[in-house]
Amino acid sequence: MSFTIQGIGVSPGIAIGVARLASHSRIEVAHYVLPQQNVDKETARFDDAIATVRAEMELLRTQIPINAPAELPAFLDMHLMILNDSMLSEVPKQLIRSQHCNAEWALTQQMEQLVAQFEEIEDAYLRERKIDVVQVVERVLKVLLGHPDNLPSTESTLVDCILVAHDLSPADMIGFKRQQFAAFITDVGGSTSHTAILARSLNISSVMALHNAHDLIRDNEIIIVDGEQGVVIVDPDDAELEEYQLRQYQWQIEHQKLKRLTSSRAATLDGIEIELHANIELPGDVAAVKESGATGIGLFRSEFLFMNRVDLPTEDEQFVAYRDVAAAMNGMPVTIRTLDVGADKPLGGLTQHALNPALGRRAIRLCLAESTLFHIQLRALLRASYYGKVKILIPMLSNLVELRQTYAAIERAKASLAAEAVPFDPAVEVGGMIEIPAAALMASAFAERLDFLSIGTNDLIQYTLAIDRADDSVAYLYDPTHPAVLQLIAITLRAGEKAGKPVSVCGEMAGDPKLTRLLIGLGLRRFSMQPASLLSVKQQVLKTHVSNNINMTQKILKASDADKLEGFLARLNL
Repeated sequence: MSFTIQGIGVSPGIAIGVARLASHSRIEVAHYVLPQQNVDKETARFDDAIATVRAEMELLRTQIPINAPAELPAFLDMHLMILNDSMLSEVPKQLIRSQHCNAEWALTQQMEQLVAQFEEIEDAYLRERKIDVVQVVERVLKVLLGHPDNLPSTESTLVDCILVAHDLSPADMIGFKRQQFAAFITDVGGSTSHTAILARSLNISSVMALHNAHDLIRDNEIIIVDGEQGVVIVDPDDAELEEYQLRQYQWQIEHQKLKRLTSSRAATLDGIEIELHANIELPGDVAAVKESGATGIGLFRSEFLFMNRVDLPTEDEQFVAYRDVAAAMNGMPVTIRTLDVGADKPLGGLTQHALNPALGRRAIRLCLAESTLFHIQLRALLRASYYGKVKILIPMLSNLVELRQTYAAIERAKASLAAEAVPFDPAVEVGGMIEIPAAALMASAFAERLDFLSIGTNDLIQYTLAIDRADDSVAYLYDPTHPAVLQLIAITLRAGEKAGKPVSVCGEMAGDPKLTRLLIGLGLRRFSMQPASLLSVKQQVLKTHVSNNINMTQKILKASDADKLEGFLARLNL
């Protein structure tokens, strides 16, 4: 009997094949008390398990296919870093000694403590890093418990196989790459998880956050995966199968056609140039940026250097990462956002718990409060500016006092480098993110004082509509075309135009082809998105005639009724 499961589409495309269930379930561990004479033996058993997993992961590191995306070794390295961190490799042994408990229980207790800390993080990307901790712990638990850890075989070469799993780790993805599954679906995860990022890098259709797909789907059952709509159809009838076979064929043709646009100039039919930049999380993402044909990096999230560690990255460590990206882009702009984490995320003991992290001491508020932390990052960014066209982006600005304090901090960093005769670009551009309604309403003041503005639509929508975009219960309210959101975007774009300062959009709206014409009509000329979305957006740019769309864009901007607005948008995209 056919049925449909709805999840989150994290990588577009359509796959039709037989289900292959990964043998995974949440590992349950027993708790028992050890006699004193067995404690040392138990800590040794724990050390052996850590060593075994370390050896497995290092071996996997050597088995990464040559044509695998650069993200794969980077994520595997991150899992190795988590494994080697004292929070996982040493603290459980302290629990074994103090509580005389078994190794599995001690490790699980420590994992739950770490996961609880990540749960409180407001930033979706950083919050998803809890999954990496769980994945590493589960590999160790499997060794302790003697459980196998293998992906199912694709066996047949006559039909496509689709992997159905509770969760997948970057290490699992190496096997995934070797066995050539057509798609994968998971019970957990989200669009910002490492697995989702890898899926987009590999251009593999995938749907996540299906909750109970692993329990509902049986091995060898025919399933359809629609990565665009976030839909999985189980045991489709003949009509559904025929429909999706046609859609799959059409998608494959369109996907191949898009690749021809890689080297095309991004300009509308009436000759208006549009800049298409890419967002990255890791230095390894540069390969995907170049492959997409992007003309710059519009958002480099610097948070990756601060994740999954108890210490803070040094100035040299940050400098090397920023420099390598700047140099690899060969003179194209690289916009690096300063540290954007909340007060709830432990950073070497510098932060404290916040009751509401979304409204607390995060992003630029945290950096200004922790001047040493900010000074080190600014020095690293300025040093990297000598090796490429680096731009500094300040997140979550809400008033001019913060901006003046930020400029003062940048000047102090410049002075310290000059005193040491360290080269940097003295004219490095500084921009601000418009992601708080207050900042959008005073965009003119910010535009006068900054070199550029960048609209972070993900947070702007969240703050404007007073919803948590990560909360499933209110996800239906997350609406990028809400009239209030569009008004704030329009206000910011007009402010940039009046001041003669460029404005970009770096949130998910920039990568949605259905919104490309609308954003261009509102005055946007610089988009920044995931590399995988760039060619689809470029296609819309090339088919857009701005002067013909002005009237419809204004109707959309003035509309207050959701149904009318949706109708206008559909007509705009004809």
